[in-house]
Amino acid sequence: MTITDNAVYVDGRRTAEPKNLDETFEVMRANQGVAWIDMNRPDKAELQAVADELSLHHLAVTDALTGHQRAKLERYGETLFIVLRPAKYLDDVEKVQFGEVHLFLGPDFVVSVNHFDFPDIDAVRRRLEAHPDLLAEGTHTILYGILDLIVDDYAPVLSGLENDIDEIEDQIFSGDRDVSRRIYDLLREVISFQRATTPLEDMISRLVEGLSADGDLEIKRHFRDVLDHVIRLTERADSYRSLLENGLTVHSTLIAQKQNDEMTRMTETSLAQGEQVKKISSWAAVLFAPTLVAAIYGMNFTNMPELKWFLGYPFALALMLGSGVALYFAFKKRGWL
Repeated sequence: MTITDNAVYVDGRRTAEPKNLDETFEVMRANQGVAWIDMNRPDKAELQAVADELSLHHLAVTDALTGHQRAKLERYGETLFIVLRPAKYLDDVEKVQFGEVHLFLGPDFVVSVNHFDFPDIDAVRRRLEAHPDLLAEGTHTILYGILDLIVDDYAPVLSGLENDIDEIEDQIFSGDRDVSRRIYDLLREVISFQRATTPLEDMISRLVEGLSADGDLEIKRHFRDVLDHVIRLTERADSYRSLLENGLTVHSTLIAQKQNDEMTRMTETSLAQGEQVKKISSWAAVLFAPTLVAAIYGMNFTNMPELKWFLGYPFALALMLGSGVALYFAFKKRGWL
């Protein structure tokens, strides 16, 4: 059986150790007590047996069997169906794992259905059994105990996320290009955390409003205390989400700036190379003109009148020198030399 524990409480004290569900229901009705049945990963037949006895709504039973539900509070007649999303931080892999707890809350019974190995519902039972005066307040006390445990377990999760965010900030400014993937992963975990905790504010407020003004004053105070914790947690989660979104923006900006700097450096290098090419080309042109003249006059053809001209040699030298000097000053004026 997947029933981890079941008991009947009268005036806040455990009065029986039922061997099976039938005995639990008999003792509950005979003593006008409160039954608390805790189940871990029940199959359809086991949960349906409880549902038939306690007249649980079939839609809520289907949700409890299917799992993967959002945090919510629904009312079916006198029965409340509550889905809670506990969480724990896994230090070895630096990840957040989310669980799922379903609660059926009636005037004289509580059925808790856990789909994971956490939170420790048995610890809640032991703590409440140590305070029978509080447990005598009714089934809402059991709901408070489970809710308080889950909310308390959120604090280490946020601490783990905070450490991861601190590491992310160091990675961003160290130029780690793979940090964007880590930011996305953390942002997804923070959003999942918000989905688990944000509905709790409305849920607890509705629970407080549904309690009577006088008889449930003490349990109201306990719920309000849990609500204060939830508000602080959601505010921290909101700030973490903003930090990660800003971190992603800063990282993208730094990457873009680095790319711009690289493009600027490449452009400057290209311009510098262009200047060098212009200088080399200019000097090549300066040297080319005298070379051209020398090549023409060095062909030694018979019918070249300048060969027999007395001033031919000085003229050729003057032409070579003049063309070189003219090109030099022309390129100098343009800034190429």
